[in-house]
Amino acid sequence: MPVDLPMTYPTSDLILSETGSLVRRSILPGGVRLLTEADRSVRSVTVGLWIPRGSRDETPEHAGSTHVLEHLLFKGTARRSALDIATAFDEVGGESNAVTAKEHTFYYGRVRSADLPLAVDVLADMITSASLTDESLATEREVILEELAMAEDDPTDVGYETFLADVLGPDTPLGRPVGGTVAAVEALGVDAVRAHYAEHYRPENLVVTAVGDLDHDTLAALLAERLRAGGWELAEGALPRPRRDGAPFAMPGGVDVDAIVPHRLERETEQTHVYLGGPGLTSTSADRQIMSVLMAILGGGMSSRLFQNVREQRGLAYSVYSFSGGYREAGLFGLYAACRPARAAQVVELMAAEVAQMARDGVTDAEMRRALGQITGTLALGLEDTTSRMGRLGTAELVHGRYTSVDETVERIAAVRASDVQELAQRLAASFTTRVDVGPAA
Repeated sequence: MPVDLPMTYPTSDLILSETGSLVRRSILPGGVRLLTEADRSVRSVTVGLWIPRGSRDETPEHAGSTHVLEHLLFKGTARRSALDIATAFDEVGGESNAVTAKEHTFYYGRVRSADLPLAVDVLADMITSASLTDESLATEREVILEELAMAEDDPTDVGYETFLADVLGPDTPLGRPVGGTVAAVEALGVDAVRAHYAEHYRPENLVVTAVGDLDHDTLAALLAERLRAGGWELAEGALPRPRRDGAPFAMPGGVDVDAIVPHRLERETEQTHVYLGGPGLTSTSADRQIMSVLMAILGGGMSSRLFQNVREQRGLAYSVYSFSGGYREAGLFGLYAACRPARAAQVVELMAAEVAQMARDGVTDAEMRRALGQITGTLALGLEDTTSRMGRLGTAELVHGRYTSVDETVERIAAVRASDVQELAQRLAASFTTRVDVGPAA
């Protein structure tokens, strides 16, 4: 059975995972949440420090600050220079990185189990004691502008970000680009970054997840020690900040695909990159397993309908697939293809027709079996990667508020019926709102 992860004491402390290893969760002083999965079959540990605040949580005057702050945390603390932070992981053969998303930011490291104290010390130092100087912002601003320029040179990045903004609303917090805009980054001052840091990087927000050759109690004591050393006050009995909440957005109704006016972005490319789709499911929707099955059948691999029809049978595109994404109050689904410009209209027609046919005629038993095998195989392979498992713990805590094992997830997917997939396809077929074309002028 899934195990709820309450925000109040007593905590759900012991959970047996599908690998036979022990998953434990504790609420530490200050409201810090710690989730671990001990796996003695490996000699490494991946540890992640999560802040449940992302680009959607920025105020207009702080636009871009979440992504900028992620970069600046690697630029030094009172105890370490930027080189010290980089060297700490390099000289033990480890790795570290960070990700800014729309609803969270996290920093992680992967090291030998013997080097876990080092990883915790460095990451906790970054989280609690970032210097955030004018000089580091001036330097890193240029790096971020180069990152934005690199994305602007990639038609798939440009198309995807534009598609998300058009579906979710370009003026909404979810519709804004995660990395900010060039104008926002150029205008951002260090005081705004410091304000964002002070508001969100607090004990009651912090979630720590770790998977590998570790001991939960030892890590809990080490984590509390290093956070206190960084100046955080960890009050006994303090509770975590409640999880993100909110009712689903009122998303616009769909239209006939032929009636959609494409959002065209002119680029000097050999292909036109097409994104077609509309509103989908939220991250906590009860139908998300159905969406996984539908996406696998529609465009999730070489045996999928889009791949077979558009590429294999007709040779109209090299890359073609479907995708979906969910957030707390909104979601989206999309179809993507890259083809020569003269073929774009035909490819769009074929992609939309596949969704319409699925809505009209349903899916076959063979397709259902392949989808189940694809999804369960992917989940099983993920169990061999401590970083993937660390991410699953973070999602369980931040998004769902409950831990669900892979076996239980597989059972839910196996319970999806062909009629469920057809009903969801009918909803998606009536939800097309957006088309984005990136490529040369017509």
